[in-house]
Amino acid sequence: MTDHIQAMTAMGERARAAFAVMSCASDAQKSAALSAAATALRDGQSDILAANFRDMDQGRDKGLSEAMLDRLMIDEQRLDAIASAVEQVAQLADPVGQIIDRSNQANGLVMERIRVPLGVIGIIYESRPNVTADAAALGLRSGNAVILRGGSEAVESNRAIHAAMTAGIISAGLPEDALQMIQTTDREAVGAMLKAAGLIDIIIPRGGKSLVARVQDEARVPVLAHLDGICHTYIGRSADQDKAIAIAVNAKMRRTGVCGAMETLLIDQDYPAPGPLLRALLEAGCEVRGDDAIMELDPRTVSAEAEDWDTEYLAPIVAARMVGGVEDALAHIADHGSHHTDVVVTEDEAVANQFIQRADSAIVMWNASSQFADGGEFGLGAEIGISTGRLHARGPVALEGLTTYKWVVRGTGQIRP
Repeated sequence: MTDHIQAMTAMGERARAAFAVMSCASDAQKSAALSAAATALRDGQSDILAANFRDMDQGRDKGLSEAMLDRLMIDEQRLDAIASAVEQVAQLADPVGQIIDRSNQANGLVMERIRVPLGVIGIIYESRPNVTADAAALGLRSGNAVILRGGSEAVESNRAIHAAMTAGIISAGLPEDALQMIQTTDREAVGAMLKAAGLIDIIIPRGGKSLVARVQDEARVPVLAHLDGICHTYIGRSADQDKAIAIAVNAKMRRTGVCGAMETLLIDQDYPAPGPLLRALLEAGCEVRGDDAIMELDPRTVSAEAEDWDTEYLAPIVAARMVGGVEDALAHIADHGSHHTDVVVTEDEAVANQFIQRADSAIVMWNASSQFADGGEFGLGAEIGISTGRLHARGPVALEGLTTYKWVVRGTGQIRP
C-alpha cells in the first residue's frame, strides 16, 4: 500500500498544480481542448478499437456475461458516439464565473456569489470505457482537474481513450496533468485514492452496488454518489387508467437496467382498475412479485418476500403492493426507498402536492415515468451521475454540479464599525 500512497500523492500534487491552470482557463480554451480531444478520439480509432479487441478477448476468457461484454464493446459507431458526446460537452455553456446572485448593502458593499470549479475530482468506475471520455469531458469543461480509475475489464480501452483525450488537451495548450489515469489494476490503488484527503477534493463512483458501498465506507474524501436506485411509482385512487398503465409499463420496461427504472409499484387500495395495470406489466414480460392483495388480482403474480421491497432488480421484475392511501405510500417509501426517484400518478392536485412535499427523494415526479431521471432529459446535457445525498449537488449531476461557489465582496474603502 505504501507504494500506492506514494504514487497517489505524486499524482495528486500534479493534479493540484494543473487545477491552478484549469480554474483560470477561458471558456474558449476549454471548449477548444475538448473539440481537439474529440478529433483525437476519431483519429485514434484504430488504436482504440485494437485495445478494445484485447479487452473483449480477455473478457471472454474470464467468462464475462454477454451483458458485461456488450457494455465493454466499442465499435466504429460507438466510438463516433463517444467523440460526439465530447463535442456536445464542448458546446455547453461554461458554468465557471457565473454570478449566482448579487446584493447591494446599505454601506455600499456589493456582494456576489460566483461559480468556481470544485478542484481535483477523482472518478472511480467499472466496465464502460465510454465513461473515461464522458467523465474527463465534464470534469475539464467545468474547470477541474480529473484523476480516473477505471475497471480492470476495460483497462486497455481506457488507456487508449485517455491517451487520445490527453493529446487533444495538450494540443489546445492546457496541462497534461489535468487528466490523469491510474494505470494499475491493483485494488489497493483504489484504497490510496480514497484516502487522498487534501489532494483529491471529491470522489465520484460510477458502478455497481459493491463498488459504491466500498467507496462510501472507506473514503476519507467527500463522496458524490447513489448506492441504489429503488424507485417507486404510487398509483393514487384518482389516477387516470390510461396514464397509470403507460407510466408504469414505461417506468419498468423501457430500460430495466438503468437506475431510474421503477422497482416497486404501490397501488392505492381504492384505485378502481388495478387488474388491467398488473395485466399490462405481465403481458409486457415483467415478473410481478406482490403481497396477498396483489396476488388475488392475477394468478400469474408470485409472492413477494421481505427482501423484495429493498431490492434494485435492474431486470424485468417489479415488487408490488396495495397501500391505504398516500400516507401509507409515503411511509413505505420512507422505509424502503433509496432517495433516488419516486413518482405519484394522480389527477388530484392536493394528493400530488402532498407527495411532492413529503417524498424525501432527489427527484420527485407527478404523472411522468421515472425513466426521465437523466441529466439529458432535464436539459443539463451530459451527466456524471445521480446524487442522492443532501449536500452540494442532488439529482442529475452535470456541469453545474461539478462547481461550487465563492463570495466576492466589492467595496470602496468600507471598514466595519
